[in-house]
Amino acid sequence: MKCLNSLLLPVFLFLLCSPARAGDFKVAGMTFAGPREFISVKPKSFMRKAQLRVGADAAEGEIVFFYFGPRGGGGVQANVDRWFGQFTEPKAEIKARTEKAKAGKIPVTFVSAEGTYKAGPPRGPVVEKPGQALLGAIIEGREGAVFAKFTGPKATVSAHTAAFKTMITGAKQPD
Repeated sequence: MKCLNSLLLPVFLFLLCSPARAGDFKVAGMTFAGPREFISVKPKSFMRKAQLRVGADAAEGEIVFFYFGPRGGGGVQANVDRWFGQFTEPKAEIKARTEKAKAGKIPVTFVSAEGTYKAGPPRGPVVEKPGQALLGAIIEGREGAVFAKFTGPKATVSAHTAAFKTMITGAKQPD
């Protein structure tokens, strides 16, 4: 029995300390299926309804989901413009792009840009991070828009773009 306990303890500790795969999670009545390479982490603030980590160490990216209520958060274009404004370079230099898609019948606007990203909380200190990318999605759900923003090193965001877009376009909303 003592031998069995000595074998089980390391396995138990490994499972206890292992990061949680994102799996399915809900934001504003919509269900998202987090890809297995995305790790669920505790949101850093009350404004964040879900938060995921992508990659490791210096190449780590972050995906954050925001929801501000049925008419909160501003319109699609206002958010697109705000996200592009989070780069130090002018819009013409950040490869700014928008793309329309759908999650079932739900309209989605994808936003992408790359350059020197101005990271930091609203009205807080800003840290300029060169070589970064942003891939955002504005999902116009029945209960109001859900804003998902993936930021990190260009290589990390690029490597996980397909998984992010699949997670967003695969979102389910109850009938």
